[in-house]
Amino acid sequence: MITEELKNQVGQTIDAQSSRIIGLAKEIQKNPELGYKEYKTAALTGGFFKELGLSCREGLAITGVRAMLEGGQPGPNVAVLGELDAVICPDSPDADPQTGAAHTCGHFLQIAAMAGVALGLAESGIAPELAGRVSFMAVPAEEYIEIAYRQQLREQGKIHFLGGKQELVYRGEFDDVDLAMMIHSQKNAPRPLVALGDSSNGFIGKTIQYIGREAHAAEAPDQGVNALNAAMLGLMGIHALRETFRDSDIIRVHPVITKGGDLVNTVPADVRLETYVRAKTMAAIDTTHHKVDRALKAGGDAIGAQTVIKTIPGYLPLASSRSMNLLFKDNAARLIPPEQIINAGHFGASTDMGDISHLLPSLHPFVGGVFGALHTRDFKVADYQAACVLPAKLMAMTVIDLLADGAKQAKDIQQQFKPLLTKEQYLKILEGYFS
Repeated sequence: MITEELKNQVGQTIDAQSSRIIGLAKEIQKNPELGYKEYKTAALTGGFFKELGLSCREGLAITGVRAMLEGGQPGPNVAVLGELDAVICPDSPDADPQTGAAHTCGHFLQIAAMAGVALGLAESGIAPELAGRVSFMAVPAEEYIEIAYRQQLREQGKIHFLGGKQELVYRGEFDDVDLAMMIHSQKNAPRPLVALGDSSNGFIGKTIQYIGREAHAAEAPDQGVNALNAAMLGLMGIHALRETFRDSDIIRVHPVITKGGDLVNTVPADVRLETYVRAKTMAAIDTTHHKVDRALKAGGDAIGAQTVIKTIPGYLPLASSRSMNLLFKDNAARLIPPEQIINAGHFGASTDMGDISHLLPSLHPFVGGVFGALHTRDFKVADYQAACVLPAKLMAMTVIDLLADGAKQAKDIQQQFKPLLTKEQYLKILEGYFS
């Protein structure tokens, strides 16, 4: 069977059962869960895979799920990924009232699109025509939030790294994967759209604690050491550094105060912050985060407070596979008008797909179908067909390109790909950021 026939057959299968894909998306959206807590979402995803008759492993890195589709001949393993977690957005009308979790980053659409690829390839019966395997990986904890909770999991030995894909790499779940792909919602794009990204910022995380001395705020402030004042000076120090950030490095430093004190009538003695230090390259991140440390410490020194800075590995910059981008673009051109296929270039946010792209050829396009900006109350689905059914077809078509005809395209991409890091180098770099 020729490649075009395989694509048509899978596309028809996905279209015929699109209600199942959309139904999964809506059910996950109603049950938003934060990273490493995605038990309902994992169960829904695992259940979908099992209904398709796929072998399924669950409980990977606490909540991860992985299913496998075997082709008719040996060949490369292509991973199709989706992310299980929500983000904290209590102002969203769909937020969990207890946790503030809401799917305002579109991960429920990712999971549905991934599940749609599995449905199309499995139910169409074309798997024997493929040379290789397809792994469907629902991964936990992409949103880098609730850092204290994740550090607690790390101390308990339940995880080693804070991000879900990092943890799965550490546990060997990507050791047998040769190429990887996933999609992400594009902000403010209600109609069908494909935006092909080249790169993204990476980041590292920091937690900061200023330890002062409590005293009565009115009767004896002279006897206290005000940790909140130390924090304010540290933040002002960061602002004073911004003129030293090169535009070409696309540096972003955006701290928040997570604890500002205990009582208004007591001099604050325990003040805490979190921040990311983002940039286009790891070299720029490394240069900048040491500057940030100096500014933060200067705030504590000025007031006489102790400054405790803990640096933790974040995510590496994304480096998309040009060859895989072109395959995806060609498939998109078959289904949507050319003016709805754009080059997204570099984007300033971060994703742990950047980590995967350092190890193996990776695809991470953005797709339309939603109103509003990411991580805001305004985010909502405009068109489920565009948001999860269309990308399911596009990823399935790209899998066929890679694994049909004896997996010639996948093997060519593998041969041309030069990893930015080996797994051993990657793990060593991440370990080096813990301090």
